[in-house]
Formats: sequence, C-alpha cells, structure tokens
Amino acid sequence: MSQNIITLADLIENVKLGGGSVITSSTELEPAAGPHASVAPAKYVDGKGQAAKSVFVYETRYIVEKPEDQDEPKKEEAKTAEKAVKGKPQTVVLIDSKQSELNRAEAAIEQGRQYGDEAVVKIPRAVVTYQTENGPVEYTDMELSHRVFDGHFRAGTINGEHITENDQYRALRNCTPADMSALLNTAPAALLFGAWDSTRKSNQVRLRSALVGEIIGVLADQERSGEEQQARRSGARVDAVAASVQLTPKDMESLVNDQEAELSDKNISEQRKKIKGAKSGDRISGSALGLGSIPPSVEEIGGVSCRRITRSWVLSLATLRQLRFGTDETKNVAARALLAALGLNAIARAERELYIRANCDLVESAAPVVALDQRFGEKKPFAPLTVEHTDQLLLEAIENAKKAGVADWNGQTFKVEGNPIIIKNAAAEDAE
Repeated sequence: MSQNIITLADLIENVKLGGGSVITSSTELEPAAGPHASVAPAKYVDGKGQAAKSVFVYETRYIVEKPEDQDEPKKEEAKTAEKAVKGKPQTVVLIDSKQSELNRAEAAIEQGRQYGDEAVVKIPRAVVTYQTENGPVEYTDMELSHRVFDGHFRAGTINGEHITENDQYRALRNCTPADMSALLNTAPAALLFGAWDSTRKSNQVRLRSALVGEIIGVLADQERSGEEQQARRSGARVDAVAASVQLTPKDMESLVNDQEAELSDKNISEQRKKIKGAKSGDRISGSALGLGSIPPSVEEIGGVSCRRITRSWVLSLATLRQLRFGTDETKNVAARALLAALGLNAIARAERELYIRANCDLVESAAPVVALDQRFGEKKPFAPLTVEHTDQLLLEAIENAKKAGVADWNGQTFKVEGNPIIIKNAAAEDAE
C-alpha cells in the first residue's frame, strides 16, 4: 500500500473544474467475536400503526470476491483467463445506512470539539439553546436533521426577535448556487453534509451531501432469502426480590403518584386507565414500573451471519465543485478545498471509533483502502486517513481559505434561543 498522504495541494488541484470525481475510503470488517458470530443490522419500521413491524433491509449488490474467498480453480482461472468474472450479484444486508454513518461523522466532530481539538474548534457552527429545569441544553447544526434550516432554529429567536427577521439568518436562507459564502462562514456543515430549507414557501436552499458512507454485510448463505437467515432475539428479566409483583389498584396508584415525575406521560396514562377500570379484587401487574420477572421469550429479529462486511465512504469532489462563493475562482477553489479537508477529517474521526450498536461489535480485518479518482479510469492510492493527519490538513486548508479572503474560521457561533413551547411539549417516546 502506498504511504503517500493526501495533501492540501492534492485537494486544491482536484476541486478545480475537471478534477477527480471522488475520494474513497473502503475497509473490510468482521465480527469481533469471529466469523461464527452474527451481527445486528439496523432496524427499520415497515408499515404503520398496529401493523408496523421491525425489519432489516436487504439488497442485491455486485460483489467482487476477495482472492482469499476464491477456491483454487477460480484463482487459476482468474490468472489465465482475461474474461474471468471478478464478481457477481449477491444478497447483502444494510448494517449501517448512509444517514446513520453521516450522523456518526458529525457526532465525532462534535466530540472532538468537546475535547478541545485544535482543528475542529475552529469550525463555525449554529447553536439553538433551550432553557430547561435542569439548565440550558444546546443542539448544534451538526446534530439537527436540516442543519441550520431545521425547525428548531426556525422557531427560535435572537435577542427577543424572531429568527426569520434576523439579517444574518436571512443571508443564510438567501444563499444561491452562485454564492454560498454566508453558509461557509456561519454554518458550513450544511455545505458538506447537506441541508434543505424544506418549509420555506419559495427560494428553498437545497444541498445534497458531498459525503456519504455505509456498512453492508454479504449474507453467509446466498441460497436462502435474508428473512430465512435472520435470527430471533431472546429476552428475559430477572427480579431478585420477587418473580411477580401484583398490586391492588390503590397500591398501584400510590406508586404511580410517587414516580409521576420520572415516568413517561404515555406510561402514566396507561396505568391510570388500568387503575380506573379495575374491579373489586383485581390485581395489576407492576411490570410497567420495572417490577417482577419477565420469562424468557423469543421476540423480534436479532441478527444475521455475514461472510463479508465492508464499510465505505465517498467524498464527492464533483459535488463540491457545484458550490461557488462569488465570481473569483481562486476563492471558489480555496473554499472547496476547505470543505474537502473537513470531509476527510469527518471520515477519519468516524472511522477511529468503530461503535455501531448493541450486538454489532466489529473490528477491522484490513487497513482502509483510500483512493483519489484521477479520471479516465485511473486512481491514485493514499495511506489510510488518520485524525492527526486530517487535523493538520484541515488547519492548512483553513489558513489557505483565510489568505484567499473567502473564509475566516475562528470557532464563531451563531446563537439562537430555542422556543420554550417546543421544549415544554417534547416527549421522550413516539406518540405511536
């Protein structure tokens, strides 16, 4: 593997018109417990209401076999036959989606900010702050779905004035493909991760993400459907005090009243409905309050076995080249290189912590393969991305953009006061 590292010169050269299309990073992963272990893919809701159920997402992908996965005849055939088939369609399961991988990248950048990392603390951001009983709570444009155009920002105020009347926020909403300078210097996350001012009547800012990533697993058995291979999850709860706690309506009401401040509104409503409907001599299970044992049972889908797991990232330089910051091409190039450096830093930070979800512990089985498209079928390999290297690259890009007069990143924060109506009516659980 080449030990060349990506430089700012590489980025500058390839964000110019006609440069390479993408920078990619691809990593082979495997279950931490070994090839025998199943992994828990992401779950999605299929259907609505009572008909809704949790499902995994299966797709057909064209998978190129690794040399070690081929038997000896195939290896010899690949050596001697120019037309040897390199891959074939196979059924895969989506272990982590594009949206989820971006969320992990954004969270990794925010974590770096909390630790005071020199490069990421310089990134401008927008913050909406809600005042709660436990003190102020902040949410940044890297955490909220529509970035700085999210509903939480749009409902907020600045110095007592509704945000849509604020000149700086108006400048963000009025950005056009011809000039994205306002976003670059206030809330650049939108330019890299995508954003949509979806509720505006007209002139909506729509930005596709220049960075995408995912983790997929090739199912172990290609002869059976994904649904046939998925395991079921078993669950149980043991109460060391009592296997069952059956309460009189009066005692249940007393416990609910005592814990009212800690229970969800939905749980309180359900228990009070049971209390009200109870007849003389009835008993109510305390399981809803976490009391008593739950016998072992087989419930929802649990995991699948995979013969191969791959994580991939794509940073689209072609997408960044659609962004302009005025008519000066020198400024355009410097700004695009800055966003590209931020994208590479996001990949490196996301890859550093291979934390997905419960029962989905993975390890790298090989080093990430990083490549820059050089057009006409040519690719230039680079060493795996590291936080240390991409931090330095980002600092250089920040300085270069400052010298070009297009961006001055000094950790500036666009502060918005959250609407108290929203936080007052926020609930921890879905209405369904």
